[in-house]
Amino acid sequence: MTMSEQPNPFTPTGTVSSAPLDLAASGTTWSARMTMKIWRGKTRIQVAFDVAAWAVAGLLSSAVMGTGAVSGIELGSALTAAVVLQILLGLLIGLYRSRYHYGSFAEYGGIAIIALIIACALMAVTLGDSPFVLLAVFSAVIFMTGSRYLIRWSHQLATRPLRGERVLVVGAGAAAESLIRQMLSDSDGAYLPVGLIDDDPHKRHLSIHGVRVRGTSEDIAEVAGWLNVSGVIVAIADSEADFLQTCRDRLQPTGKWLRTIPPLAEMVNRKVEIGDIRDIKVEDLIGRAPVHTDLAEIAEKVAGKRVLVTGAGGSIGSELCRQLFALHPECLVMLDRDETALHGVELTLYGSALLMSPNTVLADIRDRSALDHIFAEAKPQIVFHAAALKHLPMLQRFPEEAWKTNVHGTLNVLEAARAVGVETFVNISTDKAAAPTSELGRSKRIAERLVSGFAAKSPGTYLSVRFGNVLGSRGSVLLSFQEQIRQGGPITVTDPDVRRFFMTIPEACQLVLQAATIGEGGYVMVLDMGEPVRIVDIARSLVAMSNQNTEIVYTGLREGEKLDEELFGDYEGTVIRIHDKISRVEAPELAPADLPIVMAERSVIDDFCDRSCRPQAGADQQTGRREPVGGSATLPAPVRLVADEVRP
Repeated sequence: MTMSEQPNPFTPTGTVSSAPLDLAASGTTWSARMTMKIWRGKTRIQVAFDVAAWAVAGLLSSAVMGTGAVSGIELGSALTAAVVLQILLGLLIGLYRSRYHYGSFAEYGGIAIIALIIACALMAVTLGDSPFVLLAVFSAVIFMTGSRYLIRWSHQLATRPLRGERVLVVGAGAAAESLIRQMLSDSDGAYLPVGLIDDDPHKRHLSIHGVRVRGTSEDIAEVAGWLNVSGVIVAIADSEADFLQTCRDRLQPTGKWLRTIPPLAEMVNRKVEIGDIRDIKVEDLIGRAPVHTDLAEIAEKVAGKRVLVTGAGGSIGSELCRQLFALHPECLVMLDRDETALHGVELTLYGSALLMSPNTVLADIRDRSALDHIFAEAKPQIVFHAAALKHLPMLQRFPEEAWKTNVHGTLNVLEAARAVGVETFVNISTDKAAAPTSELGRSKRIAERLVSGFAAKSPGTYLSVRFGNVLGSRGSVLLSFQEQIRQGGPITVTDPDVRRFFMTIPEACQLVLQAATIGEGGYVMVLDMGEPVRIVDIARSLVAMSNQNTEIVYTGLREGEKLDEELFGDYEGTVIRIHDKISRVEAPELAPADLPIVMAERSVIDDFCDRSCRPQAGADQQTGRREPVGGSATLPAPVRLVADEVRP
């Protein structure tokens, strides 16, 4: 017996019926056209069906009860009264005015209410307590609801996708139900669901809109083959990376494609749609646990407030704007020095980008007078400071630019915020600020301390939020690797053992909003980045997903880079967890008046680091980490203010 002749263990008949597909492929038949005509005029037609339902119910009940149970005159009077009440009450509650979704439970509830009123009226006025009334009413309800079900069912058959790809859906939850309903209601749709996969044993006999559960994830390859599908859609919003990887590995020999839907963090305040279905991305496979935040608490913090975001056109800034916009602030001022980036974020939020709105502001945070004017006009209550220079190698070459933007620019924003009495100030920092070894890290560390200094002397809440790399941001390693693969390679990785913390942009911004809601002034809120990921593993995953043979070349760590990033410095005191994904550490205060001393002594600090933070004997010389040598080194007196940047 060949494979095609073997009975199918996943269907009760042993074969996959092609009848639904053949019916769909038959085009717009006469019956389909008639069904669509009935559907368009269903409200008027339903009145006639309901009148007929009462007539049939009355005659059937009279026949069942036998002769003598009710006279012809009584039967005629009862049916006339029932029909009149049905039409009048139906118009009154909107049953015949398209108030309810056709064939829904809400409409069936309206039918039940009308039937109950009619039953009471007939028993009170016409036929006393005759069981004939109960039988007639019960039969009429069955006929009225049944006709609606048949019309809706025939419409669903007529609107099934005609040429959509046969797909298997993984997950029999709310997301799958929504997707299947949308797929089956679009005759021009791209997908035709023919089976479900779910590991819950209680769902093994479940059917959603006629699509049955055919097996578990262990059977995914076999079921995909038996049902002759083109691909598989994982309809689980927060799928675990291991699960997706397993599904991909099991399907790889079959040649079926695998797609999924975005995590919940990317679908703020909306349901999943067919347009959300996308190919598996590398960020789906890096092992990030789903983020759970208190959206109600965040919304209460933001709703009705005046909010300003610096760096609004950047990767983090634009996503912050998207999530803040969904929380209905009184106004959302978006500030950036990149006019093209502002055009993009305005287009995303408003669907147009005329760049005429007073809430879209072109300015540079290095320009103190411009910031003072903007803040005086906008009078923001909440500020998210996301503007910064971030490329470590570039800032190593041009350190003064790092300090002009990341330090002096941050100071300008802080001064402008304090002048208008900002209630909450959130500075976006980076893991490079923990035990910094680069100009980027040092400049962001000083920015954290400036924020802490303002928190001590300002009435509002001033805090910083620190996290690691974000996948998909402009200039990120992910986009660099994808472009290198597109060009045919090679992919360049600094070191085979280099590891970094990663987070997706939406979940990072969601946690930033949570930190802004529950954070305490003067502290650094550190996001839980999960386990660090080897950069070379990301490169290998991208190569595997591209189905190309692309070489990976190691170039060596660059100046200022670490082999492993850190989220906390040893000198930052006790780490206190304030949320499932957020911890708090101290940031020593730095007053603006002391900043010139720090700036002037940067060269002294670097010399001190070179002498006192050399790698220990036998240590990996490429780590980029400065391990302290024995002894209690002390800094020269003029640079006491930045001792925390170099102290182990």
